[in-house]
Amino acid sequence: MPGTWKWKWRTWQENCGTWRHQRKEIYVEKVDKTEKKGWLSIVFSYTEGRRGKLALSVLLSVVSIVAGILPYFCLYRVIEAFVNGTVTESVIAYWCLAALVFYAVKILCFGWSTGLAHSVAYHILEQLRLRVADRFLHAPLGEVQAHSIGEIKAVMVDKIENMEPPLAHMIPEGAGHLVLPVVSLAALAVLDWRLALASLVTLPLAMVCMVLTFIISGKSFEIYNASNERMNSVIVEYIEGIEVIKAFGRAGVSYEKYAKAITDFRTFVVKWLSSTWVTMKLTFALFPSTLLGTLPVSLYLADRGSITGAQAALAVMLSMSMVGSLAKLEVFSENTRQMKMTVEQLDAYLTMPNLPEPECETTIKHHDVELKNVHFSYSGEKKDEVLHGIDLTLPEGSYTALVGPSGGGKSTVAKLIARFWDVTEGTICIGGVDIRRIPVEQLAEHVSFVTQDNFLFRCSILENIRLGNPAASDEEVKAAARAAQCEEFILKLPQGYDTPAGEAGKRLSGGEKQRVAIARMMLKNAPIVIMDEATAFTDPENEEKLQQSIAALTKGKTLLVIAHRLSTIQTADQIVVLQAGEILAKGTQEELLVNCPLYQKMWKLHIGAKHWAVSQGRKEDVSYV
Repeated sequence: MPGTWKWKWRTWQENCGTWRHQRKEIYVEKVDKTEKKGWLSIVFSYTEGRRGKLALSVLLSVVSIVAGILPYFCLYRVIEAFVNGTVTESVIAYWCLAALVFYAVKILCFGWSTGLAHSVAYHILEQLRLRVADRFLHAPLGEVQAHSIGEIKAVMVDKIENMEPPLAHMIPEGAGHLVLPVVSLAALAVLDWRLALASLVTLPLAMVCMVLTFIISGKSFEIYNASNERMNSVIVEYIEGIEVIKAFGRAGVSYEKYAKAITDFRTFVVKWLSSTWVTMKLTFALFPSTLLGTLPVSLYLADRGSITGAQAALAVMLSMSMVGSLAKLEVFSENTRQMKMTVEQLDAYLTMPNLPEPECETTIKHHDVELKNVHFSYSGEKKDEVLHGIDLTLPEGSYTALVGPSGGGKSTVAKLIARFWDVTEGTICIGGVDIRRIPVEQLAEHVSFVTQDNFLFRCSILENIRLGNPAASDEEVKAAARAAQCEEFILKLPQGYDTPAGEAGKRLSGGEKQRVAIARMMLKNAPIVIMDEATAFTDPENEEKLQQSIAALTKGKTLLVIAHRLSTIQTADQIVVLQAGEILAKGTQEELLVNCPLYQKMWKLHIGAKHWAVSQGRKEDVSYV
């Protein structure tokens, strides 16, 4: 099991890395082109390396469709032999064998075409999903978080997957089914031009009904997508929040919201389909009804002697041969419209603005971090600004702590250094280099980030820790786990380090998950370490050991800690007090206790809370909030 997960994770990384690097040179160009291309061009742009297969699939589909017409011609020759009185056993055997050969060619070519088309379709889906995931990695975090989990799940899982049947069938088969009516019409025209016209008699009315269907349903398609996304979001929210719902006895209210979203979606879809039922059914009934015109006209022409009885029979068969193709084209037209809407919706993800980055790595000679006149707004609007002209230097090898009331901008400063967003104004430099001139992957190698909320992936605990350094050996991973005080609780799990995180995540406390994240950070061994209240959930017994391990392993590194437990940052080289997006004061613990009234108040509250906890017989440390 651990070996399998290890292989899967590394394979995924290699595939994503290869995909990104192969396209890095054309990355910006491809985004610009995608914005200008039509939806079909966007789809075909992801067939790179498979276009030969796609062309062969289309060719085989056309051959299959044409081969499917030829048995009608064989039957015509048999009928003609009967009418002319020249029929013999050998004639019947010859044309029956020919019909069988043509039918076999049709089946074989169709199967081959379908196999190739499915291969190309899944390649396109793979490329689309990799591209969307890559856009998430390169886009500002705010752009990603602007989309709900339900919406992202609907697009990346459902909508992309729903493109497979149209891609696998519509493109190759659609070409074949377009060719067949053309060939049949040409053959009818050869027999008599009036037969070709007669076969099209129902087409104008069918087209009118089809256009009406598209107009009526087209108005509701965007509402359908929005309603579907809203339902997905409510479902995900309901499942993820089930613990809170139960804890606060809100099952009835939450279920009502959940049920209402599903009921509203059902009501809308039923109403939408009902509004197009008549025109849609008329379209499906009239479009392939070529026989309505061909049969009476062919009988009339045969009676007049313009064509023979055998030719009249062939005309009827050719007319009937178009029915299946025309019916398929109707279905494909609806699939085309749905796929167009899906690709247009996907385009918002495929063209998501990315954080600009250079193609080549930058030389970083030291690891000072400097913020110069940093302003930041999540919306980009000045009125929504949350940081107002931050000037701060974190010397290489120093220990800096950020403290202050909630909402002051501490986590925002930390995330800007890791470049989850770009500053609205000002610069952030590492080693004198603006981080916007450092490739994202290179920056990630230099910065470790540990937050309060830590996510465990669906692989073993061992592999979860190894994420910090995929090249690390098992022993190195376990050494990091011991340093982060993880081994004690890991060894109590059913399979120890090999326990799947999905199972372990249900058993681990918030503090234990934090320690796994800290072990990742230790294993990564980056020169700049950012810790956003990374030991908030750790119990006092383990916190002291953990703080000692962190202190030892971050010695010589540029360390930035966001803390509410002021007792944990007393030894910081500098403590920066943030309030309302501005630096109120900075200095050592002793200096702030003398010069900063806000810090004095925070310290008194913190110490008072600790004394109260001790007086109540509680072991837990109490944070200042």
